[in-house]
Amino acid sequence: TPLAYSLSQNFPNPFNPTTTIRFDIRKKGHVSLCIYNVAGQLVRTLVDGELDAGSYTKEWKGLNDEGFKVASGVYFYRLEAGAFESVKKMVLLR
Repeated sequence: TPLAYSLSQNFPNPFNPTTTIRFDIRKKGHVSLCIYNVAGQLVRTLVDGELDAGSYTKEWKGLNDEGFKVASGVYFYRLEAGAFESVKKMVLLR
């Protein structure tokens, strides 16, 4: 079990067409991992539910919630778990 919450930098970054996001959850609870564009609009929800404590990886294939490819550019991914919150930047190059 991880000793702390953490959100790692995605790999690879920049990416095309797929990237991996790794995060650690210290204790069981509701977790949200979402991707936003530079305008702050929600693009994709990767996780929205209860997770056990542990280490996780999620893959993003550059698709929005409707399954369409998003444009090249800068995106932000945000992890919320309990009182923990972290945001990181990534770049999609098509």
